[in-house]
Amino acid sequence: MRVSEAQKLIRKIYGERDSRRGILGTSLHLGEEIGELFRAIRSKNPGDVEDELADSLAWLLSVSELLGVDLEEAFTRRYGKGCPKCSSIPCKCPEV
Repeated sequence: MRVSEAQKLIRKIYGERDSRRGILGTSLHLGEEIGELFRAIRSKNPGDVEDELADSLAWLLSVSELLGVDLEEAFTRRYGKGCPKCSSIPCKCPEV
């Protein structure tokens, strides 16, 4: 499934609810989900990590939808030609 298709699916499933919750509430849920992802990574349970990655993506798509951002288009514009800073694939920026 393409990112744009996933964003449309999330809009169909949760768009009405996300609109009522608003951008702040939806963004807070995204933050909570990222925390759950970190906990899953620490637990080293691959199934939990996969589920939390999927949930994090779903909330990110919800936030994108509320902001009117086509995430696939934004990602392609930002990373489609390589690293946004050095324009290389792979990145040649100094590591920090």
